Amino acid sequence: MSKDRSVQKLQAAGGSGQVRSVRETMTALIREAQRQHSGGPVAKGEAAFESAQHMRFYGGGSPMLPESLRGLLRETEPSRRLSELVLPRQTMIDMRDLIAEIRDTALLRSHSLEPRHTVLLVGPPGTGKTSMAAALAAELALPFLTVRYEGLIGSYLGETASHLQDVVDYASRTPCVLFFDEFDSVGKERSDAQETGEIKRVVSSLLLHMDALPSHCVVVCATNHPELLDRAVWRRFELRLQLPPPGAAELRDWFNRTEKSFGDLGMTSKEFVDLFSGETFSELEAITIDARRKVVLSHGELAPRDAFLGAVERWERRRNIGDFVASGPTTNRQNPSRTRATNKKTRKAGVLPQGDLLGGAGDTSGS
Repeated sequence: MSKDRSVQKLQAAGGSGQVRSVRETMTALIREAQRQHSGGPVAKGEAAFESAQHMRFYGGGSPMLPESLRGLLRETEPSRRLSELVLPRQTMIDMRDLIAEIRDTALLRSHSLEPRHTVLLVGPPGTGKTSMAAALAAELALPFLTVRYEGLIGSYLGETASHLQDVVDYASRTPCVLFFDEFDSVGKERSDAQETGEIKRVVSSLLLHMDALPSHCVVVCATNHPELLDRAVWRRFELRLQLPPPGAAELRDWFNRTEKSFGDLGMTSKEFVDLFSGETFSELEAITIDARRKVVLSHGELAPRDAFLGAVERWERRRNIGDFVASGPTTNRQNPSRTRATNKKTRKAGVLPQGDLLGGAGDTSGS
Protein backbone atom coordinates (compact mmCIF):
# COMPACT_ATOMS: atom_id res chain seq x y z
CA MET A 1 0.00 0.00 0.00
CA SER A 2 1.50 3.37 -1.07
CA LYS A 3 1.94 6.12 1.49
CA ASP A 4 -0.49 8.48 -0.26
CA ARG A 5 -3.19 5.81 -0.47
CA SER A 6 -2.66 4.90 3.17
CA VAL A 7 -3.07 8.51 4.27
CA GLN A 8 -6.25 8.89 2.18
CA LYS A 9 -7.66 5.68 3.64
CA LEU A 10 -6.77 6.81 7.16
CA GLN A 11 -8.56 10.14 6.68
CA ALA A 12 -11.67 8.44 5.32
CA ALA A 13 -11.76 5.83 8.06
CA GLY A 14 -11.19 8.36 10.83
CA GLY A 15 -13.96 10.58 9.55
CA SER A 16 -16.44 7.73 9.48
CA GLY A 17 -15.48 6.26 12.85
CA GLN A 18 -14.16 2.95 11.46
CA VAL A 19 -11.94 1.96 14.37
CA ARG A 20 -10.60 -1.28 12.87
CA SER A 21 -9.73 0.39 9.56
CA VAL A 22 -7.85 3.15 11.39
CA ARG A 23 -5.79 0.59 13.26
CA GLU A 24 -5.00 -1.43 10.13
CA THR A 25 -3.99 1.65 8.15
CA MET A 26 -1.83 2.96 10.97
CA THR A 27 -0.07 -0.40 11.16
CA ALA A 28 0.52 -0.36 7.38
CA LEU A 29 2.01 3.15 7.54
CA ILE A 30 4.35 2.20 10.38
CA ARG A 31 5.54 -0.95 8.62
CA GLU A 32 6.12 0.92 5.38
CA ALA A 33 8.24 3.47 7.25
CA GLN A 34 10.07 0.63 8.94
CA ARG A 35 11.03 -0.87 5.57
CA GLN A 36 12.48 2.46 4.51
CA HIS A 37 14.27 3.01 7.82
CA SER A 38 15.26 -0.39 9.15
CA GLY A 39 15.05 -0.62 12.94
CA GLY A 40 15.54 2.47 15.10
CA PRO A 41 12.76 4.76 16.27
CA VAL A 42 10.23 3.38 13.79
CA ALA A 43 10.49 -0.12 15.20
CA LYS A 44 9.95 1.34 18.64
CA GLY A 45 6.96 3.27 17.30
CA GLU A 46 5.36 0.09 15.99
CA ALA A 47 5.91 -1.67 19.29
CA ALA A 48 4.33 1.24 21.12
CA PHE A 49 1.38 1.20 18.73
CA GLU A 50 0.87 -2.55 19.13
CA SER A 51 0.97 -2.23 22.92
CA ALA A 52 -1.73 0.43 22.76
CA GLN A 53 -4.22 -1.63 20.75
CA HIS A 54 -6.55 -1.68 23.75
CA MET A 55 -6.90 2.09 23.59
CA ARG A 56 -9.83 3.57 21.69
CA PHE A 57 -9.52 5.54 18.48
CA TYR A 58 -12.20 8.22 18.18
CA GLY A 59 -12.53 10.96 15.64
CA GLY A 60 -10.90 13.62 17.80
CA GLY A 61 -9.06 11.36 20.22
CA SER A 62 -10.34 10.37 23.64
CA PRO A 63 -8.56 11.80 26.68
CA MET A 64 -8.32 9.36 29.55
CA LEU A 65 -10.65 10.03 32.43
CA PRO A 66 -9.04 11.98 35.27
CA GLU A 67 -8.50 10.01 38.46
CA SER A 68 -11.11 12.09 40.28
CA LEU A 69 -13.81 11.07 37.76
CA ARG A 70 -13.19 7.35 37.47
CA GLY A 71 -15.62 6.68 40.29
CA LEU A 72 -18.26 8.86 38.63
CA LEU A 73 -17.96 7.86 34.97
CA ARG A 74 -17.24 4.64 33.11
CA GLU A 75 -15.89 4.78 29.56
CA THR A 76 -16.65 1.83 27.29
CA GLU A 77 -15.98 1.14 23.65
CA PRO A 78 -19.19 0.65 21.63
CA SER A 79 -19.40 -2.80 20.05
CA ARG A 80 -22.17 -2.12 17.54
CA ARG A 81 -23.06 0.39 14.87
CA LEU A 82 -26.59 1.66 14.39
CA SER A 83 -27.06 -0.49 11.26
CA GLU A 84 -26.47 -3.61 13.37
CA LEU A 85 -29.45 -2.88 15.63
CA VAL A 86 -32.96 -4.10 14.93
CA LEU A 87 -35.17 -1.04 15.38
CA PRO A 88 -38.63 0.11 14.29
CA ARG A 89 -38.43 1.99 10.99
CA GLN A 90 -39.41 5.38 12.42
CA THR A 91 -36.96 5.06 15.30
CA MET A 92 -34.14 4.36 12.86
CA ILE A 93 -35.14 7.41 10.80
CA ASP A 94 -35.19 9.64 13.89
CA MET A 95 -31.75 8.43 14.97
CA ARG A 96 -30.22 8.96 11.54
CA ASP A 97 -31.68 12.46 11.42
CA LEU A 98 -30.07 13.23 14.78
CA ILE A 99 -26.69 11.87 13.63
CA ALA A 100 -26.85 13.92 10.43
CA GLU A 101 -27.57 17.08 12.44
CA ILE A 102 -24.61 16.56 14.76
CA ARG A 103 -22.25 15.75 11.89
CA ASP A 104 -23.26 18.98 10.18
CA THR A 105 -22.84 21.13 13.28
CA ALA A 106 -20.60 23.59 11.43
CA LEU A 107 -23.25 24.17 8.77
CA LEU A 108 -25.94 24.73 11.38
CA ARG A 109 -23.76 27.14 13.34
CA SER A 110 -23.09 29.16 10.21
CA HIS A 111 -26.83 29.86 10.30
CA SER A 112 -26.86 30.53 14.07
CA LEU A 113 -28.38 27.13 14.83
CA GLU A 114 -27.31 24.25 17.07
CA PRO A 115 -27.97 20.52 16.59
CA ARG A 116 -30.20 18.64 18.97
CA HIS A 117 -28.14 16.90 21.63
CA THR A 118 -30.49 15.68 24.39
CA VAL A 119 -32.27 12.33 23.96
CA LEU A 120 -34.67 10.40 26.18
CA LEU A 121 -35.16 6.67 25.59
CA VAL A 122 -38.22 5.08 27.21
CA GLY A 123 -39.02 1.40 27.28
CA PRO A 124 -39.12 -1.77 29.37
CA PRO A 125 -35.88 -3.59 30.24
CA GLY A 126 -34.13 -5.42 27.44
CA THR A 127 -35.44 -3.35 24.52
CA GLY A 128 -32.08 -1.91 23.47
CA LYS A 129 -31.83 1.47 25.19
CA THR A 130 -28.20 1.07 26.24
CA SER A 131 -27.26 -0.48 22.89
CA MET A 132 -28.79 2.46 21.05
CA ALA A 133 -26.89 4.99 23.18
CA ALA A 134 -23.62 3.14 22.56
CA ALA A 135 -24.34 2.88 18.83
CA LEU A 136 -24.92 6.64 18.72
CA ALA A 137 -21.45 7.15 20.20
CA ALA A 138 -19.99 4.78 17.61
CA GLU A 139 -21.66 6.62 14.73
CA LEU A 140 -20.38 9.97 15.98
CA ALA A 141 -16.91 8.59 16.84
CA LEU A 142 -17.20 9.99 20.37
CA PRO A 143 -16.27 8.55 23.78
CA PHE A 144 -19.18 6.73 25.42
CA LEU A 145 -19.35 7.74 29.08
CA THR A 146 -21.87 6.14 31.45
CA VAL A 147 -22.69 7.85 34.74
CA ARG A 148 -21.95 5.58 37.70
CA TYR A 149 -24.65 6.18 40.30
CA GLU A 150 -22.79 4.29 43.02
CA GLY A 151 -20.17 7.03 42.90
CA LEU A 152 -22.43 9.92 41.96
CA ILE A 153 -24.95 9.64 44.80
CA GLY A 154 -23.33 10.54 48.12
CA SER A 155 -24.53 10.14 51.68
CA TYR A 156 -23.72 13.69 52.83
CA LEU A 157 -25.69 16.86 52.25
CA GLY A 158 -24.70 18.46 48.94
CA GLU A 159 -22.30 15.66 47.98
CA THR A 160 -24.39 14.36 45.09
CA ALA A 161 -24.83 17.83 43.58
CA SER A 162 -21.08 18.38 43.87
CA HIS A 163 -20.35 15.10 42.06
CA LEU A 164 -22.86 16.01 39.37
CA GLN A 165 -21.12 19.35 38.90
CA ASP A 166 -17.80 17.55 38.38
CA VAL A 167 -19.35 15.31 35.71
CA VAL A 168 -20.96 18.22 33.89
CA ASP A 169 -17.76 20.30 34.01
CA TYR A 170 -15.83 17.47 32.36
CA ALA A 171 -18.53 16.81 29.74
CA SER A 172 -18.64 20.52 28.91
CA ARG A 173 -14.95 20.43 27.99
CA THR A 174 -14.96 17.03 26.26
CA PRO A 175 -17.03 16.06 23.21
CA CYS A 176 -18.74 12.82 24.25
CA VAL A 177 -21.96 10.88 24.57
CA LEU A 178 -22.96 11.12 28.25
CA PHE A 179 -25.33 8.30 29.20
CA PHE A 180 -27.66 8.28 32.22
CA ASP A 181 -29.12 4.79 32.57
CA GLU A 182 -32.09 4.37 34.95
CA PHE A 183 -32.49 8.13 34.73
CA ASP A 184 -35.47 8.09 37.07
CA SER A 185 -32.94 7.57 39.90
CA VAL A 186 -31.85 11.21 39.66
CA GLY A 187 -34.67 12.85 37.69
CA LYS A 188 -37.52 12.04 40.06
CA GLU A 189 -40.65 14.13 40.45
CA ARG A 190 -39.93 16.82 43.07
CA SER A 191 -43.54 16.96 44.25
CA ASP A 192 -43.29 13.39 45.58
CA ALA A 193 -43.78 13.69 49.34
CA GLN A 194 -41.75 10.52 49.95
CA GLU A 195 -38.56 11.98 48.46
CA THR A 196 -36.02 13.79 50.61
CA GLY A 197 -35.01 17.40 50.20
CA GLU A 198 -31.58 16.30 49.00
CA ILE A 199 -33.02 14.52 45.94
CA LYS A 200 -35.14 17.54 45.15
CA ARG A 201 -32.05 19.76 45.21
CA VAL A 202 -30.25 17.29 42.93
CA VAL A 203 -33.11 17.40 40.42
CA SER A 204 -33.07 21.20 40.40
CA SER A 205 -29.30 21.17 39.89
CA LEU A 206 -29.63 18.59 37.11
CA LEU A 207 -32.15 20.72 35.23
CA LEU A 208 -29.85 23.73 35.29
CA HIS A 209 -26.88 21.66 34.14
CA MET A 210 -28.79 20.17 31.20
CA ASP A 211 -29.66 23.65 29.98
CA ALA A 212 -26.01 24.74 30.23
CA LEU A 213 -24.38 21.74 28.49
CA PRO A 214 -22.96 22.60 25.03
CA SER A 215 -24.14 20.72 21.95
CA HIS A 216 -20.84 18.83 21.57
CA CYS A 217 -21.92 16.83 24.64
CA VAL A 218 -24.73 14.50 23.54
CA VAL A 219 -26.81 13.59 26.60
CA VAL A 220 -28.76 10.31 26.39
CA CYS A 221 -31.02 9.28 29.25
CA ALA A 222 -32.86 5.96 29.56
CA THR A 223 -35.69 4.99 31.86
CA ASN A 224 -38.09 2.12 32.47
CA HIS A 225 -40.39 4.35 34.54
CA PRO A 226 -41.23 7.59 32.72
CA GLU A 227 -44.08 8.20 35.15
CA LEU A 228 -41.50 8.88 37.89
CA LEU A 229 -39.69 11.69 36.05
CA ASP A 230 -40.12 15.29 37.11
CA ARG A 231 -42.42 17.26 34.82
CA ALA A 232 -39.76 19.89 34.18
CA VAL A 233 -37.32 17.24 32.95
CA TRP A 234 -39.39 16.37 29.90
CA ARG A 235 -38.97 19.64 28.03
CA ARG A 236 -35.16 19.35 28.29
CA PHE A 237 -35.18 16.46 25.81
CA GLU A 238 -35.23 17.51 22.19
CA LEU A 239 -35.71 13.94 21.00
CA ARG A 240 -37.92 11.44 22.83
CA LEU A 241 -38.11 7.86 21.62
CA GLN A 242 -40.20 4.96 22.89
CA LEU A 243 -38.59 1.53 22.50
CA PRO A 244 -41.25 -1.19 22.80
CA PRO A 245 -40.56 -4.93 22.76
CA PRO A 246 -39.95 -6.19 19.21
CA GLY A 247 -43.01 -6.69 17.06
CA ALA A 248 -43.47 -9.23 14.29
CA ALA A 249 -41.47 -7.15 11.77
CA GLU A 250 -38.51 -6.76 14.14
CA LEU A 251 -38.59 -10.47 15.05
CA ARG A 252 -38.52 -11.43 11.36
CA ASP A 253 -35.61 -9.06 10.83
CA TRP A 254 -33.74 -10.63 13.78
CA PHE A 255 -34.47 -14.13 12.43
CA ASN A 256 -33.19 -13.29 8.95
CA ARG A 257 -30.00 -11.65 10.26
CA THR A 258 -29.27 -14.51 12.64
CA GLU A 259 -29.91 -17.20 10.05
CA LYS A 260 -27.67 -15.40 7.56
CA SER A 261 -24.75 -15.06 9.98
CA PHE A 262 -25.18 -18.27 12.00
CA GLY A 263 -26.93 -20.83 9.82
CA ASP A 264 -30.13 -22.86 9.83
CA LEU A 265 -32.03 -22.26 13.08
CA GLY A 266 -34.26 -25.30 12.82
CA MET A 267 -37.49 -23.33 12.50
CA THR A 268 -39.28 -21.10 10.05
CA SER A 269 -39.60 -17.35 10.34
CA LYS A 270 -43.26 -17.71 11.33
CA GLU A 271 -42.43 -20.25 14.04
CA PHE A 272 -39.73 -17.93 15.35
CA VAL A 273 -42.15 -15.00 15.53
CA ASP A 274 -44.84 -17.06 17.24
CA LEU A 275 -42.37 -18.48 19.79
CA PHE A 276 -40.78 -15.17 20.79
CA SER A 277 -43.76 -12.84 20.49
CA GLY A 278 -43.72 -10.48 23.47
CA GLU A 279 -40.11 -11.24 24.41
CA THR A 280 -37.35 -8.62 24.50
CA PHE A 281 -34.16 -8.21 22.50
CA SER A 282 -32.07 -9.13 25.53
CA GLU A 283 -33.76 -12.55 25.69
CA LEU A 284 -33.18 -13.13 21.97
CA GLU A 285 -29.55 -12.12 22.25
CA ALA A 286 -28.99 -14.41 25.25
CA ILE A 287 -30.37 -17.37 23.30
CA THR A 288 -28.31 -16.56 20.20
CA ILE A 289 -25.09 -16.15 22.18
CA ASP A 290 -25.78 -19.40 24.03
CA ALA A 291 -26.15 -21.23 20.71
CA ARG A 292 -22.97 -19.70 19.27
CA ARG A 293 -21.06 -20.61 22.43
CA LYS A 294 -22.11 -24.26 22.14
CA VAL A 295 -21.02 -24.43 18.51
CA VAL A 296 -17.59 -23.01 19.35
CA LEU A 297 -17.08 -25.33 22.31
CA SER A 298 -18.05 -28.37 20.19
CA HIS A 299 -15.17 -27.57 17.80
CA GLY A 300 -17.58 -27.61 14.87
CA GLU A 301 -19.21 -30.95 15.67
CA LEU A 302 -22.52 -29.38 16.70
CA ALA A 303 -24.67 -28.03 13.86
CA PRO A 304 -26.08 -24.48 14.25
CA ARG A 305 -29.61 -25.90 13.99
CA ASP A 306 -29.12 -28.27 16.94
CA ALA A 307 -27.27 -25.62 18.95
CA PHE A 308 -30.06 -23.07 18.51
CA LEU A 309 -32.86 -25.51 19.34
CA GLY A 310 -30.91 -26.61 22.41
CA ALA A 311 -30.49 -22.97 23.47
CA VAL A 312 -34.25 -22.45 23.12
CA GLU A 313 -34.93 -25.47 25.34
CA ARG A 314 -32.55 -24.20 28.01
CA TRP A 315 -34.15 -20.76 27.83
CA GLU A 316 -37.63 -22.23 28.34
CA ARG A 317 -36.45 -24.18 31.38
CA ARG A 318 -34.61 -21.18 32.79
CA ARG A 319 -37.53 -18.77 32.60
CA ASN A 320 -39.82 -21.17 34.46
CA ILE A 321 -37.52 -21.65 37.46
CA GLY A 322 -39.04 -20.51 40.77
CA ASP A 323 -42.66 -20.52 39.52
CA PHE A 324 -41.71 -17.69 37.17
CA VAL A 325 -43.69 -17.92 33.95
CA ALA A 326 -42.34 -15.41 31.47
CA SER A 327 -44.45 -13.77 28.83
CA GLY A 328 -42.56 -10.79 27.54
CA PRO A 329 -42.88 -7.44 29.29
CA THR A 330 -46.16 -8.43 30.99
CA THR A 331 -44.45 -11.17 32.99
CA ASN A 332 -45.36 -11.24 36.68
CA ARG A 333 -44.06 -13.52 39.46
CA GLN A 334 -46.81 -15.75 40.83
CA ASN A 335 -45.54 -16.32 44.38
CA PRO A 336 -48.15 -15.62 47.08
CA SER A 337 -45.57 -15.25 49.83
CA ARG A 338 -43.79 -12.47 47.98
CA THR A 339 -46.63 -10.74 46.19
CA ARG A 340 -47.26 -7.26 47.50
CA ALA A 341 -50.74 -5.96 48.07
CA THR A 342 -50.16 -3.33 45.41
CA ASN A 343 -49.75 -6.05 42.79
CA LYS A 344 -53.38 -7.04 43.13
CA LYS A 345 -54.16 -4.33 40.64
CA THR A 346 -52.66 -4.64 37.20
CA ARG A 347 -49.94 -2.04 36.84
CA LYS A 348 -50.03 0.03 33.69
CA ALA A 349 -47.01 -0.19 31.43
CA GLY A 350 -44.80 2.90 31.37
CA VAL A 351 -45.60 5.11 28.40
CA LEU A 352 -44.66 8.59 27.32
CA PRO A 353 -47.10 11.02 28.96
CA GLN A 354 -49.23 13.13 26.68
CA GLY A 355 -50.31 16.74 26.72
CA ASP A 356 -48.13 19.63 27.83
CA LEU A 357 -45.20 17.38 28.80
CA LEU A 358 -44.62 16.63 25.12
CA GLY A 359 -45.50 20.01 23.74
CA GLY A 360 -49.18 19.48 23.09
CA ALA A 361 -51.59 16.61 22.73
CA GLY A 362 -51.04 16.38 18.99
CA ASP A 363 -47.24 16.57 19.06
CA THR A 364 -45.69 13.20 18.13
CA SER A 365 -42.12 14.35 17.50
CA GLY A 366 -39.50 11.83 18.58
CA SER A 367 -42.00 9.12 19.46
